[in-house]
Amino acid sequence: WPGKQFLVIPQRGAEDMADGMPISLSTTINLADHGINAQAFRFGNLTMESDKYISVKDTGADGAAQVVVVDMHNGNQVNRRPMKAEATLMNLNDNIIALKAATEGQAGQFVQVFNLDTKEKLGVYQSPENIVFWRWIAPRVLALVCAQDIFHWNLEVANSVPEKIFQRAGKLGEAGTQIINYSANSQMSWCLLTGISTQDQGRTIDGNMQLYCVERKQQQMLEGHAGCFGNVMVDDGSIPGGLFAFQERKAGTQQTKLHIMDILKNRGESAPPFKVAADIAMPPEAPTDFAVALHFSEKHGVVYMVTKAGFLFMFDVATGTMLVRSRVSQDTIFISVGSTLSGGCIFVNKKGAVMSAKVNEGAIINYTMNQLVQLPNRQEIAFTLARRFGLPGADELFQRQFAQLFASGDYKGAATIAGQCKSGLLRTPETINQFKSVQAPPGQSSPILHYFSTLLEHNKLNALESVELCRPVVQQGRRELVEKWLKEDKLECTEELGDIVKPMESKFALSIYLRAHAHQKVIACFVELGQIDQIVQYVKRVGYQADYTQLLQNLVATNPEGATNFAKSLLEGQNGVPLIDINQVVKVFMDQNRLQETTSILLDALKANRPDQGQLQTQLLAMNLQQAPKVAEAILQMKMFTHYDQAYIGQLCEKAGLMQWAMEHYNDAADLKRIMLHAHQMTPEFLINYFSKLPPDTALECLTDLMRHNRQNLQVAVKVAIQYHSQIGAIKIVEMFDQFASNEGIFYFLGAILNTSEDPEVHFKYIVAASRVGNMQEVERVCRESTVYNPVAVKDFLKDAKLPDPRPLIYVCDLHDYVEELTDYLYKNSLMKYIEVYVVKVNPLKCPQVIGALIDLDCSEDFIKTLLQNVRAACPAESLVAEVEKRNRLRVLLPWLEARVAEGNQDPHLHNAMAKILIDTNRDPESFLKNNAFYDSTVVGKYCEDRDPHLAYTAYKRAWGSCDEQLVDVTNRNGLFRLQARYLVERQSNELWTLVLDPENQYRRNVIDQVVSTALPESTNADEVSATVKAFIGADLPNELIELLEKIVLHNSDFSKNKNLQNLLILTAIKADKSRVMDYINRLDNYDGPEIAKIALGDPYGLFEEAFLIYKKCGQNADAMETLLTNIDSVERAQEFAARINDKVVWYKLGKAQLGNGQISEAVESYLKAEDATDYAEVIEAAEREEAYDELVRYLLMARNKVKVAVIDSELVYAYAKTERLAEMEEFVSGTTTANVQAVGDRLYEEKFYKAAKALYASIPNNGRLASCHVQLGEYTQAVEAAKKANNPKTWQEVSVACIQAEQFRCAEIAGQYIIVHPDHLEDVIAQYEKLGHFEELIQLLDSGLSNERAHVGMYTELATLYAKYKSEKLMDFIKMNVQKLNIPKLTQACERHYLWEHAVFLYTHYDEFDQAANTMMAHSPVAFAHDQFLMIMQKVSNMELYYRAIDFYFAELPMQLNSLLSTITPKVDHARVVQQAKKLGHLPLILPYLKTVQQHNIAQVNEAMNELYVDAEQYDELRQSIEEFDNFDQIALAQKLEKHDLIEMRRIATLVYKKNKRYKQSIELAKVDKMYKDCMDSALASGNPDLAESLLQYFVDNDMKECFAACLYTCYDLIRPDVALEHAWRKRMTDFCMPYLIQVMREYTERVNALDKKTQKKEEEEEKQKSAPNDYVPDYMMPNIMPGGPMGFGNLALTSGPAAMPQQPMMGGMMPGQQPSMMMTPTMGGF
Repeated sequence: WPGKQFLVIPQRGAEDMADGMPISLSTTINLADHGINAQAFRFGNLTMESDKYISVKDTGADGAAQVVVVDMHNGNQVNRRPMKAEATLMNLNDNIIALKAATEGQAGQFVQVFNLDTKEKLGVYQSPENIVFWRWIAPRVLALVCAQDIFHWNLEVANSVPEKIFQRAGKLGEAGTQIINYSANSQMSWCLLTGISTQDQGRTIDGNMQLYCVERKQQQMLEGHAGCFGNVMVDDGSIPGGLFAFQERKAGTQQTKLHIMDILKNRGESAPPFKVAADIAMPPEAPTDFAVALHFSEKHGVVYMVTKAGFLFMFDVATGTMLVRSRVSQDTIFISVGSTLSGGCIFVNKKGAVMSAKVNEGAIINYTMNQLVQLPNRQEIAFTLARRFGLPGADELFQRQFAQLFASGDYKGAATIAGQCKSGLLRTPETINQFKSVQAPPGQSSPILHYFSTLLEHNKLNALESVELCRPVVQQGRRELVEKWLKEDKLECTEELGDIVKPMESKFALSIYLRAHAHQKVIACFVELGQIDQIVQYVKRVGYQADYTQLLQNLVATNPEGATNFAKSLLEGQNGVPLIDINQVVKVFMDQNRLQETTSILLDALKANRPDQGQLQTQLLAMNLQQAPKVAEAILQMKMFTHYDQAYIGQLCEKAGLMQWAMEHYNDAADLKRIMLHAHQMTPEFLINYFSKLPPDTALECLTDLMRHNRQNLQVAVKVAIQYHSQIGAIKIVEMFDQFASNEGIFYFLGAILNTSEDPEVHFKYIVAASRVGNMQEVERVCRESTVYNPVAVKDFLKDAKLPDPRPLIYVCDLHDYVEELTDYLYKNSLMKYIEVYVVKVNPLKCPQVIGALIDLDCSEDFIKTLLQNVRAACPAESLVAEVEKRNRLRVLLPWLEARVAEGNQDPHLHNAMAKILIDTNRDPESFLKNNAFYDSTVVGKYCEDRDPHLAYTAYKRAWGSCDEQLVDVTNRNGLFRLQARYLVERQSNELWTLVLDPENQYRRNVIDQVVSTALPESTNADEVSATVKAFIGADLPNELIELLEKIVLHNSDFSKNKNLQNLLILTAIKADKSRVMDYINRLDNYDGPEIAKIALGDPYGLFEEAFLIYKKCGQNADAMETLLTNIDSVERAQEFAARINDKVVWYKLGKAQLGNGQISEAVESYLKAEDATDYAEVIEAAEREEAYDELVRYLLMARNKVKVAVIDSELVYAYAKTERLAEMEEFVSGTTTANVQAVGDRLYEEKFYKAAKALYASIPNNGRLASCHVQLGEYTQAVEAAKKANNPKTWQEVSVACIQAEQFRCAEIAGQYIIVHPDHLEDVIAQYEKLGHFEELIQLLDSGLSNERAHVGMYTELATLYAKYKSEKLMDFIKMNVQKLNIPKLTQACERHYLWEHAVFLYTHYDEFDQAANTMMAHSPVAFAHDQFLMIMQKVSNMELYYRAIDFYFAELPMQLNSLLSTITPKVDHARVVQQAKKLGHLPLILPYLKTVQQHNIAQVNEAMNELYVDAEQYDELRQSIEEFDNFDQIALAQKLEKHDLIEMRRIATLVYKKNKRYKQSIELAKVDKMYKDCMDSALASGNPDLAESLLQYFVDNDMKECFAACLYTCYDLIRPDVALEHAWRKRMTDFCMPYLIQVMREYTERVNALDKKTQKKEEEEEKQKSAPNDYVPDYMMPNIMPGGPMGFGNLALTSGPAAMPQQPMMGGMMPGQQPSMMMTPTMGGF
């Protein structure tokens, strides 16, 4: 509605309830405070699908892409994940994220969906089209809006693909439309696509929507910006309507409407169609604002609209009425979602603030009823919201409606109202009694039945209602009704209800007890139903402690098996704590001799085997050993227990004959030895296992006893020893066997553990034992395979033992490298055969050691040679040669070596030995060294160095690289330089040359001489020559290299014409001897001239003339010119050279050089001769720098024929302008040209060549710049004409400024008319006028501009501001005429700056800023205050504090008008605070009329203030009336104050106050003092205290006040005892005054006796009648057989309203007159 706005203050959401605001607004999180970049807060980049997650695509500090997810349900937890996706979308409810990105090299985009909790990929889809918008429309349904189609992707189905739903149509199918939203209803039967577009570059935003019905496949196009679906209650039924709402705004208009309609029509065929439409009043400051989103609140029955400019609207769904319009954000809002949790909405603005808004449930109803006074149906709206959505604040309305319906006889409607009142205010015992007290009309159901049926239809009954309903139902046996109500959860279960239902059905009672948490009765029901196992589960769940011992005792006698299970469950307990002491359980069962059950319970309870259960373990085993040994043995076999008394149980086992178990339980040695006598009763396996439990020493003693007692126990002893040797010790066991000389025991024992033992002694003992028992195969095997034994000990033992078969010794010596010792043993013991067997079959690799040992033993050479021939090639040559050569017996090997060579053996060591033998015997060694390819040159060469250096050179040369250093060394030492030089040339090795040519080599000169003189001239191989030259170059020997090259190149050799060598010779000369270079250039002709010239020109040589000569000789004229210009730096020689050559390239280079030297004219001539325009940019720059524009024109005319670029034409135009050849310029421009005339004109304009620029701008034409030129030339009229053609605000602004400065106001006004219609430029125009002081002209300009159809708010506002500054007398009339067209906040500030407070108040009032208006009026009351206007404003302010400031203001300035103010704001102020203000200021009497008005509210402070005023004014009648009608004040204090008052009437009021406060004695005493005896009697009567009444009577008697005595008897008749009254009358002779009292007493007693007689007689008659009648019981509520059916939910059940009794007649059952009937009273009629 216009003129009404509710402002919500942010950051006060928690206090909204107290403040009475209708909506609560709070900031959920500020994303900017969490390090998220501000650029990320934009549409599409930030997504929010529900009130749970926000997802933001952001970049981290390192620039990496990341996704920031905020969980608003988890304390706004912020998670950052690195992701490169283009966009992200969090799921509505779960931690599921959808990612969207483009596929490289493929059209469209792909979407991936991941479950971040389970790390599961839910789906992947490659879309062929670009996805322009996407949204979760259900927890597992993702909607994809593509360029043409809309798809739904159901991710509940594995490997599913999106399904096409419909195609974009109309405006939404165009490419220029931006999709901003997509939604679907909960049934997925209706879809809505929303998009926006613009036709005027963003000034207005058009909205379009496509509504699509999936079932009918039909669509409808709508014009608007937002819509939504929801399921909201729109009537008082139980089914919500499937609603669709949308905001409509037609294109080209600003009229906005809200439409709400039921599109599902699922409320039933009888339900009327629902459709509402209402206009939406957009804010005056944002008339073009549009909706970002609409949200239904299914919880509160309202619909929210959030706009882009930050406004929040709230509408009533049922009527479409606007309830709230509030600006909730000063920044643009770009996304919003509804909140199912709060029933509100959440939105995000451009600064990253996430805010939530919701209904303030405690204030909305009161706000609607009391604040929206302009709505005629506000009461109906408030009552509907409260009724349908359970909102508090409408209890008074409910009570009023209920009373009206009940009074009119519409009991069903009244029951409906009672059920709809969510506070439960009407569902009380009084309401039930009220329904029960009403008689049912004939032939109709009773009202109480309607009450219950209506509640059951829509609600759940409370405890009282449930009991009242079920009691008659149970009496009638209607089991199915109780069952139905319990299943539907229609009853509130209580223990009382369970007691009522239990006689009919225990299961129902159990269900009720469970829900009512009646623990003891639940357990009783479980026992009664035999569900014993459920008891423990129940008590665990609810934590209840019952008397389980008594339960067990009862169960054991009747159901031992159930008792057992129950006991086990009790012992399992809750959280590991048993519910009963286990000792109690054992006692209960054993008292009835239930051993089997006790054993079962204990086995289950003691399975944890805890130390504290040791006594129970002992008890369990002892009971069974004494009564059931087999059971005890079975328990022991399970090995469940370890904490019982071992010794005691061992004794019981021994007594029971369980020797093995007894032995296990004994620890004492004597006990063990005694039990060991019964070893024949024990199995070997037991004994073996038993030894594991014994200490090692004890176990060894037991083994010794076993062997000593019976040698047949050897097998068991060996098994025990094998099993436990690691604990006892293998050596100790061997020693034990040695005691009994049992080699077999040692052999078997050690044989079993040998493979796992690494003890050398064990292996040695086994070898000894095996040899002693004659098992040589084991001796040989262990010696061969074992790696653990001590080889020295074993070797010595075998040598000493002199076994007939030496193979064990052979294996030991071979494995441990005792070959020489073995050879010595075998040779000395004449075991030659075994020597041959060893080296041939066992280990031929040890043959060299054997041969060496035999040589040392002087064995015959024949045996050795024979041995070697048998071994053949299996013997390693290297070690054999080494062994024999070490003993200087190498020739012994010659036959063996020759045989191996003949076999083709290529072992280098073998051939080395052959070479050595041939060298020593001089058997043509040189031929062998040259031809043999297998010997080691290093070894043999070294061997020859001292014998023959030439042979050493031959051996080293044969290696060809691997022995170069040795070769150089041996030739140097022996002066063989020629051989070395030839080798170097042939070798062609850079490394070798580097070694030889090292300056540190003292033989370098000798080698160089041999290379130059002999080795290189002899060579005909070009590679050798090249390698040698490179070596000299690398060694930095230029002079030697020149010497070498001259000998090769200048002397007729095979390499004289070699280009590379000529190049090398010249380059070497350049580096080493520059004087030879010119000679070489002239003598040689096969070299790379240009390359050599470049080197000659470079640093550090600088041979410019040589380079110039080379270029000339090679015909490189351009390079020659470059050398003359750049290096020789002779322009004269260059000019001569160019004239001689006359080449265009040469002229070009010359021109470029002249241009660089600043010779513009010469350079232009050279360029013209070259006919080259390549350097046009440099020429233009130089000519402009030197201002040589005439030469430039010549050059550019040539250049534009060569190069077609716009720059040349543009510069030519510029040059014409600079030379003032304007006619030629205009002619050139008018022809065909590529010149950038605009740029040239701008350039000339900047340089103030306005005439030339004007000509150019006119030729384009550029009217804007043309106008600028006219302005600069002072041609203002022409400037205005040009500006009209340009029609550009910037141009108009320039013209306007110039005209204002030139005081050409007519032209300035014309220009200004075109500027002020643009809001962005209006302030600049105003500033320009004001700066120069032309205020009148400015006001005239704006005033004339208002007639323009494009006049806008800014123009009106600025004109009003000018009036405020300069002509305030015109301002008020202007404001009143144009108030709807003004920017009121801005104008208000202007009025305040210029102290126009009256105007400011007027503006505040029209802008609904009533708080500011009131503050302004009070602050500036002399000029701004008007009483009537102020009262109107105070009715609309929202700040409560203003009321109290206004009261202070009126006290100070307008005290006589204060009551008028207070009557206006009475409903809105705290009356107690007003009283406090008045008291503080001392002006309480001023507000007496106000106090009288508000005293009806019975407020303590008001009452006390009124009473104080009455006391001060001695107005005792008014004071008495006030006290009697309003009791909320400090009565005792007032009474104490009044009892001392001078006026008796005041003291009587004190008496009255004491009486009202039940201080009867004080009241009576005070009245006695004033002799107000009637007041005394009234107080005594009111007290109801006989003692006080009789005391007062005594006072009258004592003072002989007979009339008072009679009056007191009459007044206090019910309190005074007859005997007391008669006694006082007789004693004081006042019998006459007492007689009326006595007559009344007599009459009363007589009537009572008569009534008692009648009652007794009637009772006797009834008893007689009952004896003769059948004893039928009639229940309270009976089944009416005559009625076909009852109300809904009751079947045939009907409830009566009680007996239809006549007044003043006793009811059946002794009911007295006036007594209310109850539901339990027997009706007087047997039916209805």
